[in-house]
Amino acid sequence: MNRPVLTPCKQWDAQILLRAQGVRVVFLDVDGVLTDGGLYFSSEGESLKRFHTLDGHGLKMLQKAGITPAVVTGRDSAPLRLRLKQLGIEHARFGTEDKAPAAESILAELGLHWDQAAAMGDDWPDLPMMRRSRLACAPSNAHEEVLHAADWVSTKCGGEGAVRQFCDLLLAANGAYAALLAGYGA
Repeated sequence: MNRPVLTPCKQWDAQILLRAQGVRVVFLDVDGVLTDGGLYFSSEGESLKRFHTLDGHGLKMLQKAGITPAVVTGRDSAPLRLRLKQLGIEHARFGTEDKAPAAESILAELGLHWDQAAAMGDDWPDLPMMRRSRLACAPSNAHEEVLHAADWVSTKCGGEGAVRQFCDLLLAANGAYAALLAGYGA
């Protein structure tokens, strides 16, 4: 039995869609955004990270739509570097608490400006990067000050699909969501 072609079920606020149009790079924190924010260590002291597959697929879809995902994080770990490699994320800055200059260096590499950037963060170190970006976003479990600074807040927590919702918003705003979804309806 053939089913009808998939059509988008998600409706977005028109003002948020307008604000998200023209975004070409997305800055993401890691702990509390791409992960649940927990710090996990093996008995040997090895750092462990838990990433959500929905977030990973969303990041791959951004790349297909010509939007560059970039990571700016205060920590560094082998599991994080492995996950970024798996996702094809080439732009990352590790071990930095001063995130705005780190993001600016990525913008310079890409030949872009803050008005072409969106950012998702969950805590105070993310605020300078978020405040400079065209669109500031946060997972639902972000710190209160970050929630207050965000233009849009996901209904999901960090590490539980918040980044995927963010990706879907950007894809919809930039006209790629329906076409990418239709590619899964064949």
